[in-house]
Amino acid sequence: MFDFPDHPQKASPGKIVQILLVTAGFNTAIAAMLVFVGFGKPFWQTLLFSQSIGLTICTCVVIALHIIKTSAVWVRAAVLGFVILAGAILGTGIGTVLLRLSGDAFSATRGFLVQIVVISVIFGITITYFFFAREQLAASGQLIQEERIKRLSGEKQVLESDLKRLQAQIEPHFLFNTLSNVVGLMDADSAKAKSMLLDLIHYLRTTLGRTRDSTGTLGEEAELIKAYLNIFKIRMGDRLGFTIDIADALREHPLAPMLLQPIVENAVLHGIEPKIEGGEILVRAAVHARRLVIDISDSGVGFAQNAQAGVGLANVQERLAGLFGGDGRLLVKENQPSGVTVTIEVPLEEFDSKEKHNEERNESA
Repeated sequence: MFDFPDHPQKASPGKIVQILLVTAGFNTAIAAMLVFVGFGKPFWQTLLFSQSIGLTICTCVVIALHIIKTSAVWVRAAVLGFVILAGAILGTGIGTVLLRLSGDAFSATRGFLVQIVVISVIFGITITYFFFAREQLAASGQLIQEERIKRLSGEKQVLESDLKRLQAQIEPHFLFNTLSNVVGLMDADSAKAKSMLLDLIHYLRTTLGRTRDSTGTLGEEAELIKAYLNIFKIRMGDRLGFTIDIADALREHPLAPMLLQPIVENAVLHGIEPKIEGGEILVRAAVHARRLVIDISDSGVGFAQNAQAGVGLANVQERLAGLFGGDGRLLVKENQPSGVTVTIEVPLEEFDSKEKHNEERNESA
């Protein structure tokens, strides 16, 4: 029994042509089989009947599928059964007329016509099921794809909402600590206090701008990291050194906001700061096998001495999974003699220029 959908889609002209061509192929196979089993008629006469019957059945079925409005399966099955039988009889009549119009002498026996109609009906049912099953499978696949898109869209909205809540939690905490440092430096070293305040302003301006965007660039994330590390550089002095090695060509590539900042924050707070002599942080980016690979290395105390360092990384890994599925990777390895290297790998997306990103930002503003 056919499992008919409630609302069959109308076939496009290209789809109808495809159906007719495949039907013609089935009809040719029927004619060849009839001649092979010894009906004794010339092949072209048998082919004419087979094509007339098969194409008539196919046309009637296509029309019926577009006319039937009821969702009752048994009604549709009964209508299609009647249509297939009627198409076979009508096609037989058309074939007979065409053969007589050709002027060829032909005397169709009753047994021949009955057998060709029966076989054509069987093939008509088969080909109807073939095409209808394909249409149903395509409709089911489209429905699954639409549901998947809706689910991914919902997950993306949740991730963006979580990101903004995370930024809202981080910024006040970071802001108050930095302002306290600025106040403490005003009397002791006003130049450092001014420099820290300028870096804080730059950091907040960049962060607030990225909060309004659902995406950004690697260059924007690098500027955010630089401002963040400059602030800690003033606080920690010679105990903190950092290098950001990202080529200009790579800075234009898109990157989700706040993917790198939590890793750098981990490196500072849980790697470098607990170490008496401090350490270095190195941020590098490169392209390997059509993937953007970003390494953030530190020479801090490492995970062995600070279990809290993995919390921020777990959040980043969760975001990568939500944004890229299996295409986003986060790798962690211990450095020798100390420290940690965190690697992010994401699919490489080509942008024509940074202006395209800026235009999209301006349109959404």
